[in-house]
Amino acid sequence: MKLRTRLIIAFFIILIMPVALFALIVGALVVPQLRMLAQTYGVSNELSTFASTSFEVMTAIADSLEHKVLEEINEDPDQFLDMDFLDELNDSFADRNSYLVLRVEDEYQYIGTTKVPIDTINAAVLDDKVEVYDFAEQEGQIYSHVDVHFTDGRAGQVYIFTRINYQLPELRTFLYNLMMIVLLILALTAVVLVTWIYRSIIHPIGSLRVAAQNIRDGNLDFDMEIRNDELGELAGDFDAMRKRLKDNAQEKIQYDAESKQLISNISHDLKTPLTAIKGYVEGIMDGVADTPEKMDRYLRTIYTKTNDMDKLIDELTLYSKIDTNRIPYNFAPLDVAEYFEDCAYDLETELSAKGIKFAYFNYVPGDTQVMADSEQLRRVINNIISNSVKYMDNDQGLITLKLSDHGDCILIEEEDNGRGISQKDLPYIFDRFYRADSSRNSAKGGSGIGLAIVKKIVEDHGGRIWATSKEHTGTVMHIELRKYTEQPQQ
Repeated sequence: MKLRTRLIIAFFIILIMPVALFALIVGALVVPQLRMLAQTYGVSNELSTFASTSFEVMTAIADSLEHKVLEEINEDPDQFLDMDFLDELNDSFADRNSYLVLRVEDEYQYIGTTKVPIDTINAAVLDDKVEVYDFAEQEGQIYSHVDVHFTDGRAGQVYIFTRINYQLPELRTFLYNLMMIVLLILALTAVVLVTWIYRSIIHPIGSLRVAAQNIRDGNLDFDMEIRNDELGELAGDFDAMRKRLKDNAQEKIQYDAESKQLISNISHDLKTPLTAIKGYVEGIMDGVADTPEKMDRYLRTIYTKTNDMDKLIDELTLYSKIDTNRIPYNFAPLDVAEYFEDCAYDLETELSAKGIKFAYFNYVPGDTQVMADSEQLRRVINNIISNSVKYMDNDQGLITLKLSDHGDCILIEEEDNGRGISQKDLPYIFDRFYRADSSRNSAKGGSGIGLAIVKKIVEDHGGRIWATSKEHTGTVMHIELRKYTEQPQQ
């Protein structure tokens, strides 16, 4: 989930969750508490009753107490002459911030409090003109009275006084609890949102930190958790960087190994002709070549070995250009029949001198052209032929060059009847520095990059190359090049 989506959800949770939790808690806790308060004070259990002013709440309480007194009078008025009954009834009223006053025949028979001056009570009892609201404003109390007639003929009045100058203790507790519930809801909402956002941010950051530590320590073989959010995209980029670093490290290791292999091959391949040259030069210096024929043979051998070294150096120069993708190409349309006829003439002359038969077949139409670099394409043909000659172990050697038409491509096939290549080595012959038989190939010479150069040049021409071979029978190299067609001018 996107981080932006999480923040939007968090915004709506801040709006909705407190309201929903408050409604749930009110239904589960507040309503029962209101009902208990209502039963305690004998008033309505609606929240509006307790949310109103103290005067209204106390008036409602006073009315309920007056109703209680009327019930007792209707049941037995004479019980109001019993002080124990009055004490018990007054004690039950005390929990509601109220007290009783009984007046019989203009005399006080009972006053249920000692904390209120008698003048205050007289102000309500003796002054018929005082209003309840004025009395409440002056004395902080409200009062009501109920007439009572005893069986002995006397009459009296029962006064109920209720203080209104402070809140009910239960109401204070209720409001405190309500405030705590609101704070708890807000705290719970904050904890839930902070935890959710924290985990969605800190966890991927922790993964990135661990990944950075692994990269710092050189460990690139680890997997990263990629999530579907902005931090996941960052982790994806970080993982792509890790893979790139790993590939670069592996390429460097491979490059170092290939460089070491190249140095080893070159050291060996240079040492052989240098040793021969040194030996023949020493022979000349020591007078071993004491006849013109022997001197000529020594000099020709030195010249041949020097040419081998020159070819090796050229091959290394080309390899360095391949390694940096700086092979110089001069592409131009080539007439296939004319170009390969010249190649075949040169190859036949060269191979005949080495006692190897050569055959050339062209099945391509006369006007066929390819877009190629003539020099580099000749290098490809010569490298392949050189390999065939180098590993020819047949006394009646035969090398065939055949061209055939394959629709929009031409197929060049070079076939020999040498010792062939094993099936396990065949997939790797175009790899740099690969030698199917290191000991035998070292004896033959070569750096091991000839076929790698051939493959690179063919692919740069937009073609492809592959080989088929059978041991002790021979090898066929297949090269496919696209035909060139001139586009008519508009």
